[in-house]
Amino acid sequence: MENILEISGICKSYGSLSVLKNLFFSVGQGEIFAIIGPNGAGKTTLFKAMTGESLANAGRIVYAGEDVTSKQAAYRVAKGMARTFQVARVFRDFTVLENIVVTIESRRRTAGETPGGFFSIRPSEEILVEANALIDEIGLANVREKSASLLSHGDKKRLEFLVALALRPKILMLDEPTAGMSPTDRAKIARLIKDVQKKGGITIVMTEHDMDIVFGLADRVMVLNYGELIAVGTVAEIRANAAVADVYLGKEMYSA
Repeated sequence: MENILEISGICKSYGSLSVLKNLFFSVGQGEIFAIIGPNGAGKTTLFKAMTGESLANAGRIVYAGEDVTSKQAAYRVAKGMARTFQVARVFRDFTVLENIVVTIESRRRTAGETPGGFFSIRPSEEILVEANALIDEIGLANVREKSASLLSHGDKKRLEFLVALALRPKILMLDEPTAGMSPTDRAKIARLIKDVQKKGGITIVMTEHDMDIVFGLADRVMVLNYGELIAVGTVAEIRANAAVADVYLGKEMYSA
């Protein structure tokens, strides 16, 4: 499997606090790669370094064959990297449809395409067709014209997921995609992630605290603790790893 993301010796610190400590790992094209670990392990900081939200202090990040270590987030997004956040970030005053329309327009302008009409006047018919098709596919048709500020927590998370998909990414970075959700909503998001990966072949990197979600979706799992890499492997290998049981999973999940 060809690697789409290669992390070599990444370090990140804030003043005297070392958060990421010399991390080495890779993510294969088309796989679902999960990053787990206790609170404070460095998962979100690693996400910020990988996506360019906060540049690493040392090391190298190669994405789709290009060294992007010093590139800002906007550059990485333009190259096909998209992410979601623990707390959903959407245009709260826009409807669901408007959120997707402006995302598609932005993607097309960034790619040098002419999107036709503009959201501030009237979106082109082509963009409206694409936006509505995405909304229908993800299951948000019943709230299409609803303001994002009025959506339930679960629907806000699904909308953010949809905004990321509207960018047509090569790699989708999901930071706690089921955080704060009910069991029903968590199951819906898990199905969405699996369906998107299967249909589009998108590479997915995710952090997640729900081990049922992780073990049900991931091809491989990486475990962090206090910024250090403890283990990388298949679900079976991680379940059988005594060091992982000690720092995170607990004895009840060890070799379960």
